[in-house]
Amino acid sequence: MSDSFLTSPLGALEYAPAPESASLARLRDSYGLFIDGSFTEPHSVSDTVNPATGERLALYTRASSEDVDAAVRSARRAYEMVWRDMPGSERAKYLYRIARLIQERSRELAVVETLDNGKPIRETRDVDIPLAAAHFFYYAGWADKLGYAGFGPAPRPLGVAGQVIPWNFPLLMAAWKLAPALAAGNTCVLKPAETTPLSALVLADILRQAELPPGVVNIVTGDGVTGADLVSHPGVDKIAFTGSTEVGRIIQRVAARAGRHLTLELGGKGANIVFEDAPLDEVIEGIIDGIFFNQGHVCCAGSRLLVEESMADEVLRRLRRRMDQLRVGDPLDKNTDVGAINSAAQLAKITELTEAGEREGAERYSASCVLPDRGYWFAPTVFSNVSQTHRIAREEIFGPVLSVLTFRTPDEAVAKANNTPYGLACGVWSEKGSRTLWVAERLKAGVVWANTYNQFDPTSPFGGVRESGFGREGGRQGLEAYLDV
Repeated sequence: MSDSFLTSPLGALEYAPAPESASLARLRDSYGLFIDGSFTEPHSVSDTVNPATGERLALYTRASSEDVDAAVRSARRAYEMVWRDMPGSERAKYLYRIARLIQERSRELAVVETLDNGKPIRETRDVDIPLAAAHFFYYAGWADKLGYAGFGPAPRPLGVAGQVIPWNFPLLMAAWKLAPALAAGNTCVLKPAETTPLSALVLADILRQAELPPGVVNIVTGDGVTGADLVSHPGVDKIAFTGSTEVGRIIQRVAARAGRHLTLELGGKGANIVFEDAPLDEVIEGIIDGIFFNQGHVCCAGSRLLVEESMADEVLRRLRRRMDQLRVGDPLDKNTDVGAINSAAQLAKITELTEAGEREGAERYSASCVLPDRGYWFAPTVFSNVSQTHRIAREEIFGPVLSVLTFRTPDEAVAKANNTPYGLACGVWSEKGSRTLWVAERLKAGVVWANTYNQFDPTSPFGGVRESGFGREGGRQGLEAYLDV
């Protein structure tokens, strides 16, 4: 073994490329809409591109208001004629089939998601796809037990659910919304994000393969205009939206005027709170996972790091060293830790906010990585000497950018963590259980993780408070949003 190997930092170790094959995606050249159990002919098409290269992956259809109307009408027919009155045990069989088919086609789905979204293949392979299948499995188990879910002896479905999902976890968000809605007896019209429609369209093929009755799930692709047509359609009984707080406000006004049921899962500015007795090795990995997982494209990302002042310098030293070990590059390479930013527009937003952080006096440190020449990329970045008034501490960046603030007492930590209009998720790191519980009880957030971050399970509810939305997805509580109780 050479001396240079023994003395070189871990980040200098070279990894041979281990790429997954893009051909596994088996994408079509163009896609229509999925309405009434079959695909329409493509029309009014737009590109969806690979954010790692900027190259076109496929063409997808931008649904018109007439297309949305056809999808809602199909969902209404299926609801009234087939799905509403089908025994729960029979509905469960379809959900089980979908879950198993997702598992069988997991490798294909992982590649599709990575190509269209830009996230590393190890994340889609090990997190997104298994969790999507797990949600269908979990809610299949509830389909014939709704009377025992704690919502009364005979809960009823709401009807037709209009569901709008974001681009950061396309297939997983589809599963979060479709599985409980279908288990409860509703039919659905799903609208994926315009930059990531492909995994939803592959899911449509899985629904056909599972022989789901026509119209039970319809998928309409398009931009914000398509989403607005779906949200405002008079035939929709329930709206479920995951996305930005700004759009959520608009949807809430529309739903309030129409008297529709609504759940919103919106933005966040999560605080990751680290006390001096926390185990540093675990803390550093938790910080990394909290902010750089999925390039920071996570609504509950731990984008504000609150560190007890006495250990702030050591945490920053270790954090910067660990950041330099992250591998940034080809998302299809199984060694990659951080992939591509999802779109040019999102990259521009991240760049603008980080430049504002520098102008306002925060100290920037970016990982020493070489970014690819093509596509949309941003190096993992941490800001120290951050004030609560800085934009990077107040606004949701939705990228691989971390702001570090310090505190001296638990009261100060809670005050700083709650100094945001958002309230989606926080983390607390301490070896003292009493301190962890004391802090958690005082945090204004829908989810609080203890000595971990970004852990999800279909049996556990997820959702926010304040400007992070309302309602819960996942767990028994996720059924309530789709039941008339």
